[in-house]
Amino acid sequence: MANATTPTIYFGYGSNLWQHQMRMRCPTSDYLGIARLDNYRWMINDRGYANVVQVKSPSSVEPNYANVVYGLVYSLQPSDEEHLDINEGVPFAYTKEDLPVSFWAKEKEDEPVDLHKPAKKQDMLVYISRDHVTDSHPKHEYIYRMNMGISDALKEGVPEKYVQEVMRKFIPPEHDDKLRDRAMQQALAFEDER
Repeated sequence: MANATTPTIYFGYGSNLWQHQMRMRCPTSDYLGIARLDNYRWMINDRGYANVVQVKSPSSVEPNYANVVYGLVYSLQPSDEEHLDINEGVPFAYTKEDLPVSFWAKEKEDEPVDLHKPAKKQDMLVYISRDHVTDSHPKHEYIYRMNMGISDALKEGVPEKYVQEVMRKFIPPEHDDKLRDRAMQQALAFEDER
């Protein structure tokens, strides 16, 4: 997590996969690459938003899509992290943890990250709810933001099979343009819709 001068390296796995939303929320953030969080699963929780839930997995088992979470990695300046804390509802909706991930840095502009290369292990900031861990359905406007994020994640190199096997269980591939205005409002200034 940030101090006065050091950027925070942040792992985004939900609607912050949508790079346009990240530019609006955190204007000085930089996209750095892709990371994978092992021994967690991706889900939509009972609040209607993405979360990661820790799973028990024997260390001898190779990670598979059921027990990993892929996301995009950003560098956050302290002011960006402060804005993101508000958007993520810290400390009520999510808390902040530094968790170990496998990280593949972006090498070339406008080219997907090569996940066949060796990954670097490092800790990154993850917004997580240890309280809201029941599978549920996404908020209507959240489907729009997640589809935009899924599109960006695939473009950057997140495996399509992961998206199909994990994320599409919760997020239908629909683009309801009537939801665009509400989704953009939520992207800019999140309000919890309970």
